[in-house]
Amino acid sequence: MTRREEQGDGDGGHGGRRGRRPVLWKAAGLTLAGALVLGLAAAGWAYRHLDDNITGVDIDDALGDDRPARAVTTPSAPDATPLPTGAVTLLVLGSDSRSGKANKALGGGDSGGARSDTAMVVHIDAGRTSATVVSIPRDTLVTRPSCPLPSGGSTPVAHGVMFNTAYEVGGPVCAVKTAESLTGVRMDHYVEVDFSGFARLVDALGGVTVTTDQDIDDDDSHLHLAAGTHHLDGTTALALARTRHGIGDGSDLGRIGLQQKLVKALLDQIAHAGLLTDPARLYRVADALTAGLTTDTGLDSLGELTRLGRSLEGLGSDAVTTVTMPVVTAPSDPNRVVAKEPQARRLWQSLR
Repeated sequence: MTRREEQGDGDGGHGGRRGRRPVLWKAAGLTLAGALVLGLAAAGWAYRHLDDNITGVDIDDALGDDRPARAVTTPSAPDATPLPTGAVTLLVLGSDSRSGKANKALGGGDSGGARSDTAMVVHIDAGRTSATVVSIPRDTLVTRPSCPLPSGGSTPVAHGVMFNTAYEVGGPVCAVKTAESLTGVRMDHYVEVDFSGFARLVDALGGVTVTTDQDIDDDDSHLHLAAGTHHLDGTTALALARTRHGIGDGSDLGRIGLQQKLVKALLDQIAHAGLLTDPARLYRVADALTAGLTTDTGLDSLGELTRLGRSLEGLGSDAVTTVTMPVVTAPSDPNRVVAKEPQARRLWQSLR
């Protein structure tokens, strides 16, 4: 064989390798493109799934204009961030409103006979760097206004009834109207989390650490905790939020104190969970949160919830003040309370 032939064979060998490279790069490119398409498809599916999880209720349309005025906000400058910065007030309810195995296992009831188990008015100050959370005892006796019903007609006005009956007779719309009637404060948004949704959220966050000041021994909520610091899973955290007979005088006021501890503990857990650096965990948390969520139509999309969440990034638990609406024992029933005036009125005026 001549040198040229040898070299020719060699060139042919190199040429063969060069000929294969475009094929390999093409295959790698197609694989990458395929992975990108699948990733985008998965992201799109995840977004739609989370978006579809949320239940929306058109409260603004149902209540019309017969409501407290909205808070006046200063318009943003043209070059300012598009995120909202004005003051906003939310009515946040924890309820056993949705039927299903998960809720029933945790003590929830059917949607037709449910009541709001927890009620908090969350007022976020202008600038979104501080907030006040006001708990309303569910045993508070109020005048429940007439509320529109989805099926048509309306509920009658009722005097001296428990605050949490509003949800039972008229759902989110009546809960909002009753809260506004009691406080004189416009509820800009409505957020409701059911039992299983709360428990799943705590589990997705890896649990929550809470310190109790006294032993808790409550057979009704199946909660037995010694005084001290505990890291709770979702089921136990829910039991802590619901317990009342094993603490204090067994009233709703003792339970509210535990709920307020949980709110701050959850804020701390979310702040230190590193969700932005762990997409899989972020998705689990988002899925848990949205799966048990009902909101007004102003927040019933993943985009709107994300926008609200981003506007609160500067809000730490140390900037959240938790209080309970001032109450006294109801003259008509020693097991019920009524708003203590003028202290309650002054509190609500400070949030308008």
